Amino acid sequence: MNIDFVAHAGTVWTVVGSVILAYGVARVGATLFGELRNAIFASVAQKAIRSVALNVFEHLLKLDLNFHLSRQTGGLSRAIDRGTKGISFILSSMIFHVLPITLEIGLVCGVLTYNYGSQFAAVTFFTMLAYTMFTIKTTSWRTQFRKDANTADNRAATVAVDSLINYEAVKYFNNEAYQAKIYDKALAQYEDSSIKIATSLSLLNTGQSVIFTSALTAMMYMAAQGVAAGTLTVGDLVMVNQLVFQLSVPLNFLGTVYRELRQSLLDMETLFNLQKVNVGIVEKPNAPPLELTNGTITFENVTFGYHPDRPILKNASFVIPGGVKSAIVGPSGSGKSTVLRLLFRFYDVEEGRILIDGQDIRDVNLESLRRAIGVVPQDTPLFNDTIEHNVRYGRMDATAEEVRRAAERAKIDKLINDLPDGWNTTVGERGMMISGGEKQRLAVSRLILKNAPVMFFDEATSALDTHTEQLLMQNINSIIREQERTSVFIAHRLRTIFDSDKIIVLKGGSMAEHGTHSELLDKDGIYAGMWHAQERMEFVEDEGKRARDELEQLRKLEASD
Repeated sequence: MNIDFVAHAGTVWTVVGSVILAYGVARVGATLFGELRNAIFASVAQKAIRSVALNVFEHLLKLDLNFHLSRQTGGLSRAIDRGTKGISFILSSMIFHVLPITLEIGLVCGVLTYNYGSQFAAVTFFTMLAYTMFTIKTTSWRTQFRKDANTADNRAATVAVDSLINYEAVKYFNNEAYQAKIYDKALAQYEDSSIKIATSLSLLNTGQSVIFTSALTAMMYMAAQGVAAGTLTVGDLVMVNQLVFQLSVPLNFLGTVYRELRQSLLDMETLFNLQKVNVGIVEKPNAPPLELTNGTITFENVTFGYHPDRPILKNASFVIPGGVKSAIVGPSGSGKSTVLRLLFRFYDVEEGRILIDGQDIRDVNLESLRRAIGVVPQDTPLFNDTIEHNVRYGRMDATAEEVRRAAERAKIDKLINDLPDGWNTTVGERGMMISGGEKQRLAVSRLILKNAPVMFFDEATSALDTHTEQLLMQNINSIIREQERTSVFIAHRLRTIFDSDKIIVLKGGSMAEHGTHSELLDKDGIYAGMWHAQERMEFVEDEGKRARDELEQLRKLEASD
């Protein structure tokens, strides 16, 4: 526009109109294509995040029980969350920042070399090199602070989740102050690391600014010398200034990108390390499905321990007959619940083998094995969902009528119908909003709905009153007898299993006795001692209850007189 418009008889439109129009179109295009890029990339990034998160989640569900017993739920969920977010940042930074910045630096150096000579391009190149090296070195030094912050963040999340899940225990023992103290300790460590991150970031920004400003000052001095010598115009001076400033935005962002890139890689490393945890329980390639005939379970010389120095089962051999009711009893720590965990293949035996109808459970398809076994565990796991969902979990494709029939057989239908929200009642975290007996009956209804040919009851009625226990056991026994199911009861209360067709007594990790109730009493061994001890205890409890009832009646009579 530095011309005499009157002399040239031109207008702004005829002289520079196309350039102005192109400028406006370019600005609109930059915005339009930038937003279009973001919209398209959102689909790519979210699909990648979904795919990785699903793979990690499926892998976690495949890991053995030992991993999940030792995990920290809060830290684990936080690691997955940060790792999936890191994937999105890695993809976007590489596509939208690293490659464009590299291209832009190359273009600026080319323009400066072409118009003003290699000295301007050399200053630009070495500035970029110094800037990048300083950024990388400083960011690498700062990475440890971020690792410490992540560790403290995981610890704080673990303490918070653990405290909230075990809310009742915290209240029972008045340990609110203690839980707050250890939570604050983790927060203090996070605070300290975060302050170091912020302080070191200020150092990084200051160093970047010094490097860039020094280069800009040197180039402006060189351009001013060119103007003074008449080799450059004022427009050239402005152009050099603008080109260098054009690099300031991506360079400033380069520091952020590299810092977040390192952080995202750390988060992703934690995430992918979860996938590197080996699955302890794997099935053989092309393993055939389990074929059941009568459901006979055989333990042959089984040795197993959760820790190498403390074996639970020692060369244990016994047979659980199919199609009948059996029981496993014994002192605490004798390996009763371990039998179930081994049969379900939460763990594999160290020595010996476990057979179902003559098939080694390590040789059959894992899904078919677990589908054939129904379990009422000692501690009933429930989802924070409705009662209907928790019962239906036994078989997700069951009809509403089948769900209600299972609840009826488990003697919990009346309770459900009496609740204000009925089947839509939420049971709370781990079922904390219902009683222990109600949780056990929900677990039994799930088992009935699953309709598995082999059923395990691990202290399935320990939280029930005597009357409800008797009614529930009558129903369970009728299911066993009618459908000839293999059922195994692990119990401390011997009255619930005295009618079993076979009772196996474990002691010290191996079978000490076996037989029917009457046969074991005649042997006058371990089982007989346990039975007589419980009978005496129950007699004392019954006598005490009778005496309390009589005393209460006397008080009522005196009050009426």
